[in-house]
Amino acid sequence: MKQIIAKAEVLIEALPHIQRFRGEIVVVKFGGSAMEERACVERVLQDVAFMECVGLRPVVVHGGGKAINARMKDAGLKPHFVQGLRVTDEASMRIVEQVLNQELNPDLVTTLEGFGCKARGIHGEDILQVAKLRRQDEATGQWLEWGYVGTVVGADVEPIKAYLQAGITPVITPLGRGPDHQLYNINADEAAAALAERLQARKLVFLSDVPGLLAKLDDPASLISTLRLSEVEDLIARGVISGGMLPKISGALKALRAGVRKTHIIDAALPHSLLLELFTNQGVGTEIVP
Repeated sequence: MKQIIAKAEVLIEALPHIQRFRGEIVVVKFGGSAMEERACVERVLQDVAFMECVGLRPVVVHGGGKAINARMKDAGLKPHFVQGLRVTDEASMRIVEQVLNQELNPDLVTTLEGFGCKARGIHGEDILQVAKLRRQDEATGQWLEWGYVGTVVGADVEPIKAYLQAGITPVITPLGRGPDHQLYNINADEAAAALAERLQARKLVFLSDVPGLLAKLDDPASLISTLRLSEVEDLIARGVISGGMLPKISGALKALRAGVRKTHIIDAALPHSLLLELFTNQGVGTEIVP
């Protein structure tokens, strides 16, 4: 009987959170090594289906870095990253498009629908406009280029809104189209943040390979549970925020300044971390607030 009552108490704890977020858009970015474990993929998508069932309006943006790396290795290509972003040449771009649009996206949609959640895939290049990414290295002054990698400059979010209005969860690939009509790869964190900003989402959640932002690398006990905008520059200068965490934090800050209420970085490998973060009082991971 105590176990049954405990289950009811969990539901009661979730109630005010469900009431608060009902009808709100929550953008969920899913990627990293967690996508390699089928059980983890299914848990995450089950969480997304739960969110939709209780009245939230989730939007999923997914990466596919590990799968892309494996396919590149099979093709004799070596992945190369600069400042946490994948350098993408023409051969790599073909692989990226194939893996994201033709393999991972349909599989995620099918899995979501298996949990009773209506879902449709959206190829990012159909809604995201990009400019070729070029950035000046602060240390050397040299211009860095990533090949066919773009930065988001515009987005047509009407197809997303139409799906949400119809009770359908959009599942979106991080690809964009440039003014030259060329297909460009986009960092999935940036794509998710750009869409959260333009959709005026209530929340932006990054499902990551780590428990959240750690003050000490590889020390889960050093988790920073709450991060404020005013603290970010110092943490970057100290190297606490670096590598693959930079695009997440950068996107989170831009989204917050554009009106997104709160962003989260949580561990996709922790069972049902998405539900724990959204629907419990304690939460997990790192929340980023103004």
